[in-house]
Amino acid sequence: MHDSSTRTLIRPDAGWTLSLYPDAGEAGGSFVPSARRTYTGVRGAAADPDRARAEAARRARGKVRRYCAAHGLNRLGTLTYAPPFCTDPDQLREDVGLFFRNLRAALGGKPLPYLWVAERHADAERFHVHFAVGQYVRRSLIETAWGHGFVHIKLLGDLPVGSTTWDEARAAARYLSKYVGKNFEDDQSGRHRYEVAQGFTPRRIRFTGRTMIEVLDQAVDHIGRAPSMYWNSEDVEDWRGAPAVWVAW
Repeated sequence: MHDSSTRTLIRPDAGWTLSLYPDAGEAGGSFVPSARRTYTGVRGAAADPDRARAEAARRARGKVRRYCAAHGLNRLGTLTYAPPFCTDPDQLREDVGLFFRNLRAALGGKPLPYLWVAERHADAERFHVHFAVGQYVRRSLIETAWGHGFVHIKLLGDLPVGSTTWDEARAAARYLSKYVGKNFEDDQSGRHRYEVAQGFTPRRIRFTGRTMIEVLDQAVDHIGRAPSMYWNSEDVEDWRGAPAVWVAW
């Protein structure tokens, strides 16, 4: 990999930091001018609510992607309500929380990583739910655990030959992220735009170095092979943040 982002350090403690999520198969980082002056987002975002919301949605999509990939959440499901439907977000959260407790019990009580996001119907009032899990679940179990209406679940098996579980889980994350992003646009209540099972936060390993190549090499050594996807902020013409890089395996 050509090091087009090597920079002269402006302070003794300046350099690159890279966060590797080994279970999710991805890493991302940026150049930090000084350890005493960390970069936390797009400059100017706080003064622009729309820009701040877009940045928050971007971070949320990244968390969704890493969570799904780290736990192999490659099965997508949908939960809907029969009449009288549900228009109360608090009731929705209570119902979905009970659903996953019921489902976990039906599967033997073992810890069950999952992620779900709500979507409103075209009438902008009624809710239904999209979720992802990482194991086969009979539809009859889902119907019994839900008990409020129609359910659907499918394995993301229509990807190119050679696709990995990471690829399948990222496809699920892309699907769910559409609704996460839409919730940031539509919902200003401050509620969580998605929910996950507790206790499954993807582990992170942080690497530091003087150059981008130095931190990437550390991540590659840890994973054991070169990444299959690579993004560099230098390739973005109007990039306004700190120099950044992202890779995935």
